[in-house]
Order: sequence, then C-alpha cells, then structure tokens
Amino acid sequence: MNRRLLTILLIAFVIALGCSFVVYRLVGNRIMAAAAQPRATGVVVAANDIPLGAVLRATDLTTTQMVGPLPKGAILKPEDAVGRGVISNLYQGEPVLDSRLAAPGAGGGLAATIKAGMRACAIKVDEVVGVAGFVTPGMRVDVLISGDPPGSNNTNSGQGTQVRTLLQNIEVLSAGTDIQKDNQGKPQQVQVVNLLVTPEQAELLSLASNETKIQLVLRNPLDTAEANPPGLAMTSLFTGAAAPAPKAKSPRPTVHKASDVYVIEVVNGTKRSEEKFVSGEERQ
Repeated sequence: MNRRLLTILLIAFVIALGCSFVVYRLVGNRIMAAAAQPRATGVVVAANDIPLGAVLRATDLTTTQMVGPLPKGAILKPEDAVGRGVISNLYQGEPVLDSRLAAPGAGGGLAATIKAGMRACAIKVDEVVGVAGFVTPGMRVDVLISGDPPGSNNTNSGQGTQVRTLLQNIEVLSAGTDIQKDNQGKPQQVQVVNLLVTPEQAELLSLASNETKIQLVLRNPLDTAEANPPGLAMTSLFTGAAAPAPKAKSPRPTVHKASDVYVIEVVNGTKRSEEKFVSGEERQ
C-alpha cells in the first residue's frame, strides 16, 4: 500500500469523525431541549358559556392541553365535574376550577352558592335598580330604608319621611324577576334581588321590606370601610339643613385675676396715714 492511498484514507477518516461529532451534538441538543420543555397536561374547560346555578353535563365540558403550571384547583377529568353546580359564571374555553363549583351532591341553583352560616334574602326593588344593570351577582351594595317611624304622625311630627342606612357592604347573589299576581289576579313581574346576609341581617331585611321602602346603593367592592351617616328627614331637604350642623361649643367663661392691693403707712410728724395702691392701676 503506497503512501498516497494511506493519506486519502486518513483524511476520509478524519472527515467522517468530524461529521459524526457534529451530528451527535445536534441530536443531543434537540433531545435536551425536548426534555427541558414542560409537558402538556390535559385540563377540563367549559365547552360553552355556563351560567351561575347550572348543573354541569358532559356536553358542557371539553379538554385541552395546557403547558406550564396549572391553575390552582384545576380539574383534570370531566367525570370529576359532571353533576356539580356552578357557583360562578363560566365562559367558553375557561378552565373549570374546583373553587368555582359546588360540593359534590349539593346540586345546582341559587342554594349551592350560599356560603355556610349565611342566608340568601330576596327583596323587591324598582325597575331602575333591577333592570338597568345596576346590580349584578358579585357586586356590593348598601341597603337604605325610607318611611315614617312607628308611632309618628306625618302631619304632626314636623319631620316627614325619614331615610336611614340599614346595612352596608352586602354581596349580591343574583338579580332577576319574579312573577306575582296583583289584586285582580293578573300576573305581573316584580324585580327581585337576592342578598347574601347573616341570619340577623335577614331578620332586619324581612322587617324592613314589609314596613319601609328599600333602596340599594352601589359601592366599590374594594371599599370595605363602614360609614356612619346620621340619616335625614324630609324637612331637611327644604330647610337647607341637609346635613346636621355641628354643635357649637359654648365659650369658656373669662376669669379675671384679682388685682394685688398694697398698703403703705405714711408718718408725717405725729400724724399717721395709710395709702393704698393697686397693682397695674392708678392709685386709689
């Protein structure tokens, strides 16, 4: 074997070794990148918009692959969600979370959205409050009542109708209409709002709805501070005293300090006399 052939074989071996090294690095990098990439996980999502109170069916759900960390409480199997009530509106493509569903066996409807120890109290409101989108589930409101205090005569009390803030920072569960019959037996729609309250607050609302007119006042959900409005009477609107004036402080009595009196005895020969002088004033 001559030297020229050996040189050709050596060069070919070196080239083959270099190509093998390049291929190894490329394949190795791809394998490492695939291993480092997080795996996709199947998550249950809503197949369509699902309103509050609905009971989930298999047709309401679908699955999708989600890469990265999953939302807390995400449901991975459709059978874990079917038959449970929805306690918060779900929208198409939104992951179904365990915290957005009622407990298994609790069923659907408004009852499934009531927290433990709380009550849902329905009150009648006017069309401005109930129809114009003023209150929707999840909002916070204050409850105002207006009427004549018990035992007062509207013509003799001199105050007229009075308004007071009964409850503050109350959560709205639902808002809709209820069909009731009037005095002639004809059906009519009545605007109804369900508020989430304690049992004690439910008693107050029940009494107020029968004896007074109820008005809801919308508030910022982040504003949880309670105010102390004094309430107003009808006469305050016409007398210019819409807000109670602060009580005037009585002036403190001025105390005059008693003046110091000095007595000087004057001796003139055999005569003696006394002279009195007041401090800061002319001589007496």
